[in-house]
Amino acid sequence: MSGRCGARRALAGVAASFASIVALAGCGEQPYLPGPDVVARVGGVEVHQAEFERHLETNLGEPGGALASEALASLLDQYLTERLLERSAVDQGLARPGGGAAAAVDALLAAEPAAPVTETAISAYFHQHQHDYRLPEQIELLVIRTDDRMTAERARREIAAGADFGAVARRLSVDPTAERGGEQGSIDRDSLPDALADTLFKLKDGALSEIVAGSDGFRLFQVVRRIPERVKSLDEARDEILQKLAGARADRAYARLVTEARSRYAVEVYDRNLPFAYQGAYPVSRPYENR
Repeated sequence: MSGRCGARRALAGVAASFASIVALAGCGEQPYLPGPDVVARVGGVEVHQAEFERHLETNLGEPGGALASEALASLLDQYLTERLLERSAVDQGLARPGGGAAAAVDALLAAEPAAPVTETAISAYFHQHQHDYRLPEQIELLVIRTDDRMTAERARREIAAGADFGAVARRLSVDPTAERGGEQGSIDRDSLPDALADTLFKLKDGALSEIVAGSDGFRLFQVVRRIPERVKSLDEARDEILQKLAGARADRAYARLVTEARSRYAVEVYDRNLPFAYQGAYPVSRPYENR
């Protein structure tokens, strides 16, 4: 008798436990299943295919259908990162909802503590990278362009006889530089065709070239002066270095903001809903396959 009672009590306990499990399952949170147009979620907020397509049209002028999957995956990563930073800026009260990713990123960067670029840092960078500030040998050139060889030869005879090159250029040249006397400014060897560079860089200061025939007429050159190869001074390079160092600092701050935002908000890509093969930086989720 006592054995039958014990069995009934055990069965009743199993039934109660099963009932409680069923009740808990019925009350528990159901797994999220994205709609067919949802390509990602950023911090629980859905990102729809249409939104990404509008982003492509705004930035590329087209939906991006002609782009390779690798390029589209990179662009999607960029877009999701912008959404991530915008969410972070809004939640921190630094930007208003719907204000756009650019304004949000600017607000986040402005809130970052940043020491100014010092003269010591600029000087150190300059001395470590002087090869980047080398200026090649250059020549200052004047040019006369004519439509026919006869006019070009006439110009050469007049200048060789002592006429001012600029005055002759204003009178006979059809080149756009004629009004300023044929001034071409300073030109380095790499800015000229090889054969022409070899010819002109052999001329001495003040020397005239021979007539050079081209597809658009005939040219006569005069070398005003040669400018030897040199390295820019620190004063000449300062603004360029300042911009470079400030840009590098901003890049580091941006990377830090992205890392912080990714640690705060989950980002998942639903690659099965994308019209291209996604192999990007964000984790892929396939909730339908995990049911």
